Amino acid sequence: MLLFLPGLICDARTFTPQLEAFPRARAINDYDGADSLPAMAAAVLEQADRHGAEELELFGHSMGGRVALEVVRQAPARIRRLALVSTGVHPVGEGEAAKRHALRDLGREQGFSALVDRWLPPMLAPASQIEPALYDPMHAMCMEQGQQRFEQDIAALLGRPDVADLLPAIACPVLVMTGELDGWAPPEQHRAIAAAIPKASLVIVPGAGHMLPLEAPQAVNSAIAEWLA
Repeated sequence: MLLFLPGLICDARTFTPQLEAFPRARAINDYDGADSLPAMAAAVLEQADRHGAEELELFGHSMGGRVALEVVRQAPARIRRLALVSTGVHPVGEGEAAKRHALRDLGREQGFSALVDRWLPPMLAPASQIEPALYDPMHAMCMEQGQQRFEQDIAALLGRPDVADLLPAIACPVLVMTGELDGWAPPEQHRAIAAAIPKASLVIVPGAGHMLPLEAPQAVNSAIAEWLA
């Protein structure tokens, strides 16, 4: 089963164009309230079990890429293919916790809409930020997740396990992909990820930002089709 894993304060709507193109696929809508990456991975496997899916093709976007790596750690024999998209594998960096907590505190003090208004625009390429048909539904999706979901997600990200030893051991075909204009998870970061995994292929999508599945659906769907083949 092709299974899509969403990122920070996102849900299955992140993958609307992909679910239309690959109708047998499914997307995780949430991680059952988990606040750690291992617990999120366990929730993914539990949801896959409910669908009767033994073998998985995992497409993890942003934080979902880190969740996907934890699924690989927990159940490597079940993973047929892996896609790490607009994501990272680096440990928590200097100043990262302070930046995430500043956003958390903004939401607590000024309301969740202030948090989303600060966080979301830089996640998109400049042209996407001014496209209402793209930006407005994305903003609504993030707003529906709420402050508690944001705090669970950042707790998971700040407590993330080290994956340096995991990457070279991944034996399945791996798609590594990001947008050319992704300032959060830039191309050079993904070149390093692809170089660390034996069977990885790299795709950089021109003109796209961090919200790659929605910003460049045709390019993403084409890359998925090649990866599945």
